[in-house]
Parts: sequence; C-alpha cells; structure tokens
Amino acid sequence: MMMLPDLVPALPEIILAVGALVLVLVGAFGGERSTGLVTALSVALLAVATLILLFSPAAGSTFSDAFVLDPFARFMKVIVLIGSIAAIVMSTGYARDQGFARFEYPLLIVIATLGMLMMVSADDLIALYLGLELQSLPLYVLAAINRDSVRSTEAGLKYFVLGALSSGMLLYGASLTYGFTGHTTFAGIADALSGGQASLGMIFGLVFLIAGLAFKVSAVPFHMWTPDVYEGAPTPVTAFFAAAPKVAAMSLFIRLVADPFASITPDWQQILTFVSIASMVLGAFAAIGQRNIKRLMAYSSIGHMGYALVGLAAGTEAGVRGVIIYLVIYMAMTLGAFACILAMRRREGMVEDIGDLAGLSKTHPMMAFVLAIILFSLAGIPPLAGFFAKFYVFLAAIQAGLYVLSVIGVLASVVGAYYYLRIIKIMYFDDPAPGFEPMAPELRVVLGLSGLFTLFFVVFAGPVGNAAATAAKTFF
Repeated sequence: MMMLPDLVPALPEIILAVGALVLVLVGAFGGERSTGLVTALSVALLAVATLILLFSPAAGSTFSDAFVLDPFARFMKVIVLIGSIAAIVMSTGYARDQGFARFEYPLLIVIATLGMLMMVSADDLIALYLGLELQSLPLYVLAAINRDSVRSTEAGLKYFVLGALSSGMLLYGASLTYGFTGHTTFAGIADALSGGQASLGMIFGLVFLIAGLAFKVSAVPFHMWTPDVYEGAPTPVTAFFAAAPKVAAMSLFIRLVADPFASITPDWQQILTFVSIASMVLGAFAAIGQRNIKRLMAYSSIGHMGYALVGLAAGTEAGVRGVIIYLVIYMAMTLGAFACILAMRRREGMVEDIGDLAGLSKTHPMMAFVLAIILFSLAGIPPLAGFFAKFYVFLAAIQAGLYVLSVIGVLASVVGAYYYLRIIKIMYFDDPAPGFEPMAPELRVVLGLSGLFTLFFVVFAGPVGNAAATAAKTFF
C-alpha cells in the first residue's frame, strides 16, 4: 500500500489534478461568469506547483518507479509551468476583445500541463504514454475551441486525426520494445540492452518510438500538422502550442534516448541526425514563401526543433546541456514573438498577414524594436540569446564528430535568417500600414520580459548554464 510520504515527489501533479477537478465544479456552477475566476485560480495553481518544484527538497521516484523527480525533471517542469502561465496571461486580452472568454480555456491548459509534467517525469513506457495522452487530448480541444470558426474546427480535427496516428505508432514501438526486452521500465530496458547490441525487432521498436515523439515536437517528416494547426487555431492557443508542449515533448525525447537506450547510442544517433537535418532544411526553405505570420512561425518552430535535435544527436552530456539551454531560450523568444502577433489588432479585428507589419517602427516604435531584437535572435545573430542557443548545440555536435550535421545546420541557419530579416525590413523600411490598437498590459509585460532576456542573455547565461549542466548530469 502506498503511503502519503511516498507521493511527495508527485506533489505538484497531485495539486494540479485536484485543482483541475475543483475548477471544473467552479466553471460548471458559475457558467461563463466564472471565466475570470477560473483564469485567476488556474494561474495560481500553476504558480503554486512552480514554487513547490523550486523550493521543495523532495526527490526520488514513486508509483512503482514509473514516476521520477530528479534535477532534470525539476528544471524542465519549471520551464513548462512558466510557459503555461505566460500562455494563460497572454490570452486574457484576446478573450476579452474577441468574445473568446470561456472558462474551459484555462482549465484545459491546466490539464494539458499536468500531462506535460507527467511526461517529463515518466520513467516507464506506460507512464510515458499516459502522460502523452493526458497532454494531447486537451490540446485537440484547445485547437478547436473557437466553435464559430471553420478554420479552428478544421485545425482541431487535423491535429486529432494525425495525433491519433502518432500515438498508435508510439504504442506499437512501446509494445515491440516490451516484446524484445521484457520490460516497460526504463531501468529494465537499459539492463536488457546493456550489452550494446539490439536485435532488429528492437531497432524497429526504437524507430516507432522516435516517430511518435517526432510528431509531438513537429520534426520532419512528421511535421505535416504544424502549419495548418498553427494558422487555424486561435492565436493564444497557437502561442501555447509553440511554447510549453514543445519543451515537454523534447524533455521526454531526451529522457527516452539518454536513459533506456544509452547503450545503443549509434542506432538512434543515425535516426536523429536525419530527422534533425530534414527539419532544419525544411524549416529554412519552406518559410521563405509564407505571408501569414502564424504559418511562418510554424515553419520556424520546425526548424528550431531541428537545431535542438542537433545537440541530442551528439549523445553526450554537453549535447543534452545544449538542448536544455536551447529550449529555455527558444521558449522565451517564442512567447515574445507571439505577444507581438497577439497585438496585431485593428478596430475591425485581428490581422495575421506579414504585410500588416509595414512601417511598424513609425506607428509603434517600441513594439517594432523589441520584435526586431527577437527576430534577430531567432536568426542566431550575436550577441543575442538565439546565437548562444545555436552555439551550444553546434559545439556539442562538433565535439561528437558530427561535422556534416553542424555544417548543414549553420547553412540552414543562414537561409532561415532571410525570412526573419525580411520582416525587419518590412517594419523599418516599408510605407506604414494603418496602426494597431494599443497593446494590452499583459502583452507588454510578456514582451518586455522576453526582450530583456533575449537582449541581455549574457547576464543570465551563468545561472541558466549551471542549472542546465546540473540537469544534464542526471543521465551521465
């Protein structure tokens, strides 16, 4: 029988689960009038979970070792929770102005975040799948939450159908892994593969597992859902999709390959190298012709997941550290970029065309300045945060002898810089388009924090690097 102290490592998840049940009741009895209260309580719940992770000394495993809280899980969970809090905060103005206020929205984010935290701590294939589905199901609903929009409904349906396909592939891979090793726990799989040799069936299982996770991080060739879902979903939902779920899925990716499959690194290294190159190249070239800024951010996201996978493909402690730093910086830049996209609002409604940013430096100089910083950073221009993100992963790849991967990554980064610089050119050199409505206070806060982090990353590099190094040591 499991005693209460045994559940302490899972305390943040338990609080979110109980809190979500309470919020369902609050929303059910209060109706649409309770939206503001549910939103505030959701942010408070996520903040409490963050504080527990930051200040509780608890560590260890629970649920028969299927759930683990270690330095890696603690750090990544804090990043995920910050992303979820920012997504809820950024959506309040949009909900108010667009008639989008529904109590289900923050509640679904809380449930999805619970799934993400379980994913990050999963130490067993069954726990991995449960966390993944608990994260995915609310995301399908969120994509289609604007019931009056055909595009939103279409986005939700596409995401659901393709997500079900990816879940099936992941389950098939998990069943093959269990069949050829006799274990579902990561420690048991690691012991079964400790000889460094994997059977052909085990390799097939590994391929299917990686395919399922590649879908969740929108890596090529499992990226097909990303542009349509990013464009069709309501903009605050797209901002959420681009931040926290990517970090959680990549964290699960790291734990899966660096823990149970560490002894057969050359086998998964080849797969990740191909996926990484394909993602970087497609992300760089496919975004060039985009006119919708949300679709452009979708292809940008595919490219950035490719860069993050460069570090993971290295299969070293430095590589994992580089991926962790990359994810922190990527989330900060993405939230700032989407704060600007959410501010692209005129009296007649939201606009999404890149041409609508024309002359932004004259109509909204501060917004144009911070967005330019974020875009330069996404392109990897020094001394901004995005440069350091790419520097760490490419350095790890070079140290691991993956020279071709590094060269292709740098070339893709140069191509990708074109479409970021084109937006800056439009903002600063084109004739001004009609100005946007004043930016909501919550968007100003998110954009300001993102801009400061991106511009002055050298100040934060020490603490972030040390925390990432401690997290990476978990697997080595």
